[in-house]
Amino acid sequence: MTENQQTRPTFTTLEAISDRKAQLLKEIRKDSTQITKLHQQLFSKPTALTTRKGKGLNMSGLMSTGAGVLDGLILAWKLYRKFKK
Repeated sequence: MTENQQTRPTFTTLEAISDRKAQLLKEIRKDSTQITKLHQQLFSKPTALTTRKGKGLNMSGLMSTGAGVLDGLILAWKLYRKFKK
C-alpha cells in the first residue's frame, strides 16, 4: 500500500460517508464560530473605560482654551499697535 492510501479513511456504505460528512460539517461550523469570536475580540473597539471623556467641563480644557484666547488677544493688540502708525 502506498502512503496516500494509508491515511485515507475507508468507507463501506453511503450511510458511513453521510455520517462522516455531517461530522465534518459540524466541526467546520464550530471552528467558524470560534474564528468569528476571535476576530471580533481582535478587531472590535474596546469599551470605554472612562465614560465622562469629552463630556462636561474639565479644568484643563478650560485653562487651555482661556490661554489660547488670551494669546490671540495679545497678538491682535501687538499687531494693531504695529500697523496703527
